[in-house]
Amino acid sequence: MKLVDAPQKEPVIRVGILHSESVPEVHRHADGTFSLQKVKIGIDFHWERLEEQTFAGQLHIERDESGYWAVNELPLEQYLESVVSSEMRAEASLEFLKAHAVIARSWALAAPKGHTLFDVCADDHCQRYQGISRITNENARRAVRETFGQVLTYGGEICDARYSKCCGGRTEVFETCWEDVHVPYLESVECPYCHTHDDAILRQVLNDYDQETHDFYEWNVTYSQEELTDLIHSRLSKDIGVVTDLIPLKRGPSGRIFELEIVGTSGSITVGKELAIRRALSPTHLYSSAFDVEKPDDKSFVLHGRGWGHGVGLCQIGAAVMGEQGFDYEHILKHYYKGIEIKQIYER
Repeated sequence: MKLVDAPQKEPVIRVGILHSESVPEVHRHADGTFSLQKVKIGIDFHWERLEEQTFAGQLHIERDESGYWAVNELPLEQYLESVVSSEMRAEASLEFLKAHAVIARSWALAAPKGHTLFDVCADDHCQRYQGISRITNENARRAVRETFGQVLTYGGEICDARYSKCCGGRTEVFETCWEDVHVPYLESVECPYCHTHDDAILRQVLNDYDQETHDFYEWNVTYSQEELTDLIHSRLSKDIGVVTDLIPLKRGPSGRIFELEIVGTSGSITVGKELAIRRALSPTHLYSSAFDVEKPDDKSFVLHGRGWGHGVGLCQIGAAVMGEQGFDYEHILKHYYKGIEIKQIYER
């Protein structure tokens, strides 16, 4: 979005929370909030589960050819209080939460997200938005309040401020993960912060279900040849025979593979970009595509990987460490997004 088109006052946002084949059951409360049962989070990832969640704002039930959607309409700043408490914990350091409030606001305003009945969805496909019960600390509200209306800008436009959980030591560039377009503020930068085992800091970033994920900075996945062959056939729906090799063809500056050749006894297939590779080599998703392939013998494969997520833009664990080390939110943002300015585009 160009700055000349930016809202002059706080906008409202419509969030798709729950999809179902029948009209979803809604529990309304005396204070005007409402709860929904069986809200799916972490869709298709290894932490996928169902939750009961409670929301403020208006509820709309929308219908399309696939079924019904529960859509929450509310002011953008109120939405952000939940986003920064859902993407990480509301108890995180104030400067880290302020940095995240700015990028979450920027991302929400930057461009359409491909939905028709609402502006954004509530899960990892867009930004985590898990209702008011996540807002357990005044820091979340304070972070949004103290950055009210602030966004990242570059060249007169609001930035598409991508972020991921852990870059693994170096962030990635936009074009290895999405369109073949260079985004100048999403350069690859060193991140000496995210290699931490400090439980107090990790608990700031990782919600309860995220803490089930261990060793995300450096990790290993082992497959037998039979397991990998069955996995590739099921995930790609193409029979290339028994898998004999995985050959990285192209890597980004963080080491993330964005073009991978999978070789079999009766053919080969090239997979990319980053997310397609992560999906092909796991029943859900690999933590990242920054891995090296070891074949200890002819019957097994070991993937030695780094990082959790696509690695583009802000590294959440790295930013949390920076916040604990005393960096303010502007310094954090300017480390991960090059050449940006922070501007307030609307007032209270």
